[in-house]
Amino acid sequence: MTEITAAVAEKQHALKRKSKLTRFIKQWDLQLMVIPALLLIFVFSYIPMYGVLTAFQDYSIFKGFLDSPWVGFKHFEMFFHAPEFERVMRNTIIISVLKLLFGFPAPILLALMLNEVKNMYFKRVVQTVSYLPHFLSWVIVSGFAMSILSVENGSLNILLQSVHLVKEPISFLSIPEYFWTIIVTTGVWKEIGFSSIVYLAAIAGIDPNMYEAASIDGASRFKQIFMITIPTIMPVVIIFLILAIGNLLSAGFEDLLLLGVNPVLRDVSDVLDTYVYRTGITGQRFSYATAVGLFKAVISVGLLTFANLLARRTGNSLW
Repeated sequence: MTEITAAVAEKQHALKRKSKLTRFIKQWDLQLMVIPALLLIFVFSYIPMYGVLTAFQDYSIFKGFLDSPWVGFKHFEMFFHAPEFERVMRNTIIISVLKLLFGFPAPILLALMLNEVKNMYFKRVVQTVSYLPHFLSWVIVSGFAMSILSVENGSLNILLQSVHLVKEPISFLSIPEYFWTIIVTTGVWKEIGFSSIVYLAAIAGIDPNMYEAASIDGASRFKQIFMITIPTIMPVVIIFLILAIGNLLSAGFEDLLLLGVNPVLRDVSDVLDTYVYRTGITGQRFSYATAVGLFKAVISVGLLTFANLLARRTGNSLW
């Protein structure tokens, strides 16, 4: 009996392998389309991975990778005991959490509101206007922000003075207390429209009969949002929340580098990414900067795994 069961199982396994091979051959044109993406990932993501080993060396561009001495966890210890460690970690965590709290739900709310708009012309105009900032580089966006917040002829200062809320223009980009608000607000404005596309697509896939049935039962549009729309798109929301938590230590780079260029703001604008750039590229401390970057990557993987484990309880996870 055992031999018969084993033979049946082996036959089923062989049929499965054959069906997978047959499906692969039938989809050869689709498989070919995947190859460039795989090559791109391999060349730019996997091959350079050997570079993280310089975090455990006193790397010198003159000696090269093979001849540079190995020093173990020396650079990690230097970072943990550096005077900038507490400041950099504080800024990274606070800015990342603020961006998560305000930047993550913003596109969801926009998608929910756009879904309720019946005038298609107005809806398309709003979508186009909200999408455009995503395609602008941070150089242009930071220029807009600096122009609006400028002491001389800045539109925000002109508005505040015209309604008599302030007597003298305020130098917003020179006051550390305002910086986190500016960086989070600018980031939300830039990405809210483009990020809402995924949620709008998820909402578009909801069966209209569900809304009709709820309407017949007397549910208002507000109740339909909470009873139908939000629960239906929740799997998509959870997946993106997992990814956002995994990137929690990625507080930003270009926006902080450009808007935090004033040395007065260093205490509130310096995060892990800008710190790595300043020490690694500007300061040419390659091994030290690699160690900081590797530390960030390890913590990010841990956060991603933890968030995924929590999400499994809801029945939605990345793996």
